[in-house]
Amino acid sequence: MIYILEDDNSIRELVTYTLNRSGYEAKGFDLPSLFWAEMEKQMPDLLLLDIMLPEEDGIHILKRLRANSATSQLPVIMLTAKGSEYDRVTGLDSGADDYIPKPFGMMELVARVNALLRRAKPRTAPDEYQVGAIELFPARHQVLVNKEEISLTHKEFELLSVLMQQPGIVFTREKLLNQIWGYTFEAESRTVDVHIRTLRQKLGECGSYIETVRGTGYRIRENGV
Repeated sequence: MIYILEDDNSIRELVTYTLNRSGYEAKGFDLPSLFWAEMEKQMPDLLLLDIMLPEEDGIHILKRLRANSATSQLPVIMLTAKGSEYDRVTGLDSGADDYIPKPFGMMELVARVNALLRRAKPRTAPDEYQVGAIELFPARHQVLVNKEEISLTHKEFELLSVLMQQPGIVFTREKLLNQIWGYTFEAESRTVDVHIRTLRQKLGECGSYIETVRGTGYRIRENGV
């Protein structure tokens, strides 16, 4: 089941029709209140969420979903007329799994839905990753530095998790974009660099664990050294 929360009738109806023709069961909603009411009855497998909505904007809805343990892992693709990198990063940092600016093609939409549902299949993960003084707990979405908890955004946590799963391994920017955001942005995007910078700041003295490999990408040093 896929839910579409979109107040533009023509877009909502076209997306619903396309998904149904592609073998998915889909339901569309033009108001957040109707969406929340349906969520009480049935949990979807994926949500297509517009940002500009009446009653409640999409970013606020997304934050509510991520703050609730029952919906924190619900796959979400943002649909919005906003196309700037700032708006894109804001949506992704709030917990979106993917982002499609309008106008978009139906074939691209279905491909993104297919890809996200494949990635969203549950996988067994270790209870904890540790590199030096950094401890990361995937199930609790918690990071400790020298036994003190620090607050990370959704994407900062994913970025640190990817690096800590394979310490010493160099990840290119392209690979990080694909693995964390699901696809490669435009070549000029500095999304990874911005997130690495803020992540280092939040890690404090342990920020030096994350090493820049010039001309390639990033890695986290084994044991932090």
